[in-house]
Amino acid sequence: MMRRTVPFLAVSTVKNLIDGKFVESKASKWFDVVNPATGDVIAKCPQSTQEEMKEATANAAAAQKAWRNVSVSNRVRVMLKYQQLIRENQKKLAEILTEEQGKTLADAEGDVFRGLEIVEHSCSMGTLIMGETVDNVSAHMDTYSYRQPLGVTAGICPFNFPAMIPLWMFPMSITCGNTMLLKPSEKVPLTTMKLAELALEAGVPAGVVNIIHGGHDAVNFICDAPEIRAISFVGGNAAGEHIFARATAKGKRVQSNCGAKNHGVIMPDADKEHALNSLVGSSLGACGQRCMALSTAVFVGDAKEWIPELVAKASGLRPGPGNKSSDFGPMISKEARDRAIRIITESEKQGAKVVLDGRHVTVDGYPNGNWLGATILTGVTTSMPCYTEEIFAPVLVVLTVDTLDDALQMINSNPYGNGTAIFTASGAAARKFQNEVDAGQVGINVPIPVPLPYFSFTGSRASIRGDLHFYGKQGVQFYTQTKTITSNWNPKFKSTGATVNMPILGRE
Repeated sequence: MMRRTVPFLAVSTVKNLIDGKFVESKASKWFDVVNPATGDVIAKCPQSTQEEMKEATANAAAAQKAWRNVSVSNRVRVMLKYQQLIRENQKKLAEILTEEQGKTLADAEGDVFRGLEIVEHSCSMGTLIMGETVDNVSAHMDTYSYRQPLGVTAGICPFNFPAMIPLWMFPMSITCGNTMLLKPSEKVPLTTMKLAELALEAGVPAGVVNIIHGGHDAVNFICDAPEIRAISFVGGNAAGEHIFARATAKGKRVQSNCGAKNHGVIMPDADKEHALNSLVGSSLGACGQRCMALSTAVFVGDAKEWIPELVAKASGLRPGPGNKSSDFGPMISKEARDRAIRIITESEKQGAKVVLDGRHVTVDGYPNGNWLGATILTGVTTSMPCYTEEIFAPVLVVLTVDTLDDALQMINSNPYGNGTAIFTASGAAARKFQNEVDAGQVGINVPIPVPLPYFSFTGSRASIRGDLHFYGKQGVQFYTQTKTITSNWNPKFKSTGATVNMPILGRE
């Protein structure tokens, strides 16, 4: 597969955002931003220089001193304007997203909308950020707490949700009174830059959101920069583990959402059509490049008789360019596609049956796209690479077990705990499953149980590093610190001299 090369000056360059200005980088290293359906280079993304990254961070620190003192009401008003602008530009954002990431326009609009919901939720910050108060903890004494901003925060974003994940991060952070240094994926920076443009238009002050670009150098800079107090990350396990270890060693707070292997359990009493359609849609949608995709199907008992119908349904879905009438788009890169094919082939050699094979799919008119068709493997064991590795592709791995207890044991033995789902008509089975399964997000007849922003995104075990999750109440806790005040306004202080005994409140 050949990538179409173009002269450097023939494509646009992605700018840094520093102090409210889009600034051309002086980088010596550039990354190609490639349309994964065509293979065309559509932009060049810099590895921001050390000087640029330092300037952006210093600017964020300076801006935070004034921004933290802007009233919560006025910070919320900026977000109210921002959500309006995102709504007005949703289709344009989706078009940009589809060009650089590949997902279908409908899926891209969903990407934008799920991020928009976080912006909307941040508009409730006046309530979300409230502290606590107890009066008269002792005679004439009150204790109360505030949730105050941390200072400079940072966000490191993945390629698979170019709109939603940045919107998980900076709206919540800055509405709490922080500033943010954001690093979008170097593969898909264009959507984030459009979101930043709209943020400035909404009234986000210069320096409150700064954007740098790059790969490992930018990530390590963020981990090490002393001004940065907290880091949000979404991506793969190798990067997530690295960021968590390096940044926490520097005393930073980190929330690191990592990999997943989400199981969908199909009971014999499930609604067959709903269960099978849910498996197909959740495993193949977005070309399987979702951390909450149901990439593993576990058929319990006689439900295994439905597997041929599952294969038939999946065989009707075809990849194609996102701006056409396609069911799902291409893989993000040739390297990602080749890795998925390697895992499929290795598993086949170990005894898995490729009952639906998308390895040789082509798309007319798009010979340079990163195409991988719908693929289903059966006869899988838990030791095969298609089960032990997160494939992140339109590949569904199928296993069979005898009982629900067997399914639970399988899921709980897997190191990941991002999400899971059960399809059943039995309330007893559903309740047993939700109580005993060791995963952070559980769907009952819901294939992708990503919670709305009033809750938090609560992956567990190897799918998360850090103890505070994204958005919702935990998101506010992550981006703030608690200050507790105890005051004594006794109108008649009676001091009998200094005391060295432990002060005891509450006796009076």
